[in-house]
Amino acid sequence: MSAYADHIATVKARFDEALTATGFDSVLIYAGQPRVAFLDDNPAPYKVNPLFKYWVPVIESPKSAIFYQPGQKPVVFLFKPRDFWHAEVKIPAEEWQQHVELIVIDNQEKMTDWLGDKIKSAAFIGEDFAEPVASWPVKARNPANLIDHLHFHRAIKTAWEVENMRQANKLAAKAHLAARDAFMAGASELEIHHAYLAAINFRESQVPYNSIVALNEHGAVLHYDVYETSAPEQSRSFLIDAGALYRGYCADITRTYSREEGFFADLIEAMDDAQQSLLSEIKPGINYYELHVSQHLKIAKILGEFGFVKGTAESIYEQGYSSAFFPHGLGHFIGLQVHDVGGFLANDRGDTIARDPRHPFLRLLRDVEVGQVFTIEPGLYVVDQLLEEHAGNKDFNWDKIAELRPYGGIRIEDSIVVGTDGNNENLTRDAFAELGS
Repeated sequence: MSAYADHIATVKARFDEALTATGFDSVLIYAGQPRVAFLDDNPAPYKVNPLFKYWVPVIESPKSAIFYQPGQKPVVFLFKPRDFWHAEVKIPAEEWQQHVELIVIDNQEKMTDWLGDKIKSAAFIGEDFAEPVASWPVKARNPANLIDHLHFHRAIKTAWEVENMRQANKLAAKAHLAARDAFMAGASELEIHHAYLAAINFRESQVPYNSIVALNEHGAVLHYDVYETSAPEQSRSFLIDAGALYRGYCADITRTYSREEGFFADLIEAMDDAQQSLLSEIKPGINYYELHVSQHLKIAKILGEFGFVKGTAESIYEQGYSSAFFPHGLGHFIGLQVHDVGGFLANDRGDTIARDPRHPFLRLLRDVEVGQVFTIEPGLYVVDQLLEEHAGNKDFNWDKIAELRPYGGIRIEDSIVVGTDGNNENLTRDAFAELGS
């Protein structure tokens, strides 16, 4: 069997189990459709329902749907309207079409006519803000128990999914190198952003999230996406957090660069070493929270060694000092979504794992399992809002912190496929290595 054939067999099996466990006969998965801006007729960029592209690698065909009934071939209703205002959706012939019943429709009534009374026993998954979808007589809309069951199990990726993420990382790595070169050439944030997109021939709406392209002190803004149009007088540092899509699967990569050798370059190297050291600790059976704490201790050690804070790694962490410099979580699941869901699910029945009050922004609290794919993205920043809590604390070397402030901060992010006994695959490093970087 091909990788895709194995994948869709797994998806069907997971839906079979979820439908049986939750008492539904069938499911209707709506691809979604664009929303228009308030008091306007101009739509925002369309993003497909992730559970639609879980079945088929179709991400640009709004108003389509998939109907699945256990034991039956999934039916894909591909919406291709007769419309002289817009370009026709082009869906090339691919393997996935051999595993489904494909019905091309030019209006949604043809789908509901085909379904007939079957729609009344189907669980609907998707957005239903618009007619006629809002009035479809389905049995239930987005039932939490069904969605939780599916989200829990899709944390384990199929071989086909992992291959798509390999390809997405190769695209993103290529674009990252183009962005790095633009930074070294003195480009502005907007020019760097354009270089990134041009390297892989993407439109801005085709990347999985707004790229973070931050020069100098902007690197301390965790989700910075303003893009200054003029280059700064002195371009000291560059933090880029940007990804790519391949067949609907995401890459999410962060790198930080220094223009010159010295203090900040040394700090980047120390953070890179700390991140790489943590990767060797990823093994099935440990909890992701343990990895997060271990990374905090490594960053706490760096804070002490570089003279930002006094104390041992343990004392710096225990007093909460490291959280002032590393406030976000270590990482998250990744796949169909950049921040793939299910990180707080304790089981497929929907029971959840409580967020830890000390690390409230950590998105993943599950045990590590073979086949999971998640990011590892430690950071170290000068965020004045977080440092206010420690104002006047003599354990902090405020002169040294001031030295770092013009550089903003550092984040380094890779995506990891969990293997057996620590035999993991680093999708991100492998992609850069293939490009000779």
